[in-house]
Order: sequence, then structure tokens, then C-alpha cells
Amino acid sequence: MPTAVSAPAAPPPELRRASWRRAPFAALDFETTGLDRGRDAVVAFGVVPVDGARVRYGEALERYVAAPVPSSSRAIGVHHILPRDLLGAPTMEEARTTLAALLHGRFLITWFADVEVAFLARIFDTSERRWRRRTVDVRQMALALEGERRPGVRYSLSAVAERYGVPVARPHEALEDALVTAQLFLVLAARLEAGGRGSVRALLRLTRG
Repeated sequence: MPTAVSAPAAPPPELRRASWRRAPFAALDFETTGLDRGRDAVVAFGVVPVDGARVRYGEALERYVAAPVPSSSRAIGVHHILPRDLLGAPTMEEARTTLAALLHGRFLITWFADVEVAFLARIFDTSERRWRRRTVDVRQMALALEGERRPGVRYSLSAVAERYGVPVARPHEALEDALVTAQLFLVLAARLEAGGRGSVRALLRLTRG
């Protein structure tokens, strides 16, 4: 039986007051069997470290995960991960040691924090609040920069990335989405910084609404 894995440590509290350019981040994306956060499970995760306002793609990682429930047809239509792709993949109980090491001591960058926060809380048997306090929601950054959600304007990851000049090659692949989220974070953080919201704390507050 796999041994229990503690949730990765959060960054030191003093870093919340620092410039986002000085803080360690990890962009995270989950692909899942569906969107029922109580029933569904992760089938892939991608993590991209960001340090010193630079993406460290050489240290990025993507991993498939054998889920205890099958993916819905709708989910497969989105991420295109078939049951045969997961043959021989580790379970989340086995893979979470790797995930914990990648997130250790880092603030998190996600596209839509509610999803990643909910699944992280289940994976590590912790409260969602614990994760939300260290997570930056990049979608909320875009909404804050643009003032409000505008009629007719799309707010998917690919649409917002295109709007800010971030290339998207393979949407809905865990590593690709984590990379796009990381790059978009850098663009939006620099613009929010110019408007006086350049601290880690200011960006985290956007996640909490």
C-alpha cells in the first residue's frame, strides 16, 4: 500500500509581501475524468516552474494518472486521453509524491483555480482554503486587467492567450495548458504591476475575489 504523502509546504509568509518577480511559482493544470469535483479524478497533470519571472521549461513535467473512475465521453472529447493511454500509468496515490515535490515551497498558478484547488484538496486530504491561499487565478488576473467581463468576449484559456500574444499549440494537454498559463501569467502580472498590483499578495487577492 502506498505510504501517505503530506501536502507540500507553502512558501514562507514573508514572500507574500514581495514582488511577484522574486517569488517561486508553479503553473499547474489538471486534466480530469469530468467536472464533478466530488466524483471525478485526475488523469493527467502538468507542472511548469516559474522563478525570477522566467519559465523554467527544462524542469517542467507531465504525467498521466490511472483514475479510479472512467472519463466521460465529453471529457475524452476535450483532452483526448483514452483508456489505453493510461495503461501502466501510476495511480494518484503513487504519483502524488512527484506532484508534492513539484509544488513544494511554491505559489501556484492556475487558469481556473476552483478546479485545481478542489482536486488538490482531495489528493492531499486537506482543506480547499489551504490551497486557495497560495494560488493565483490567471483568469481573474485577465478580468481584473480588463475591468469586467465584456459581452461577446471569450474567456477561455486559448482565447485570452491569443488576445495577449501567447501562442497555443495543443490546447487541453496538461503540460501545454500549464505552459500557456505560466506564460500568460508573466504577461498579465507585468501589466498589473504597472497599475500598482505587483506584489504576490495583490495577485493572490484576485483569486479570492
